Amino acid sequence: MDKPASHKWAMRGLYGALAVFVLFLHLLPLDTKPDRWPFPDFLIVLTFAWVLRRPDYVPTVLVALVMLLADLLLQRPPGLMAALVVLGAAYLRSAAPGMRDAGFVAEWMSVTAVVAGVFLGNRVILAILSVDQAALLPVLIQLVLTILAYPVIVLLSQSVFGVRRVSAADASAAGARA
Repeated sequence: MDKPASHKWAMRGLYGALAVFVLFLHLLPLDTKPDRWPFPDFLIVLTFAWVLRRPDYVPTVLVALVMLLADLLLQRPPGLMAALVVLGAAYLRSAAPGMRDAGFVAEWMSVTAVVAGVFLGNRVILAILSVDQAALLPVLIQLVLTILAYPVIVLLSQSVFGVRRVSAADASAAGARA
């Protein structure tokens, strides 16, 4: 294997390992009191940050498998959140080339809209199907905490894991090679 292909597969493996680590932390019984703040959905913002920065590191099939695993482990309706996140990731993947020149605030607002759409879509579909849901206030708090976690995840992804945006020159060079 050449270096770029092996690096791409290593980063895909890193995304999978990070997803499993986030799920592991989410499942740990860190607090036995029921009155705690909801856990931000780091898995969604990690996925969206990587999709916007390096879409080749998180293919759609990998996102679907990771989110389906999360649905099963977190006892959510299987496939609903996975489908919504895959749709959100597909939208962000298509918008990523246009966001190369946009600032971080524009990117954050786009991710905010998509995350809010995922949360809202989940609640609406569950309401239509008459499935019991969590109260609205904890879900809104989780939504806000998830949106506020996005810059932290982007900073960690860039500084620790080296997941940076593809520049226009890199994108055109990759297109010329392929």
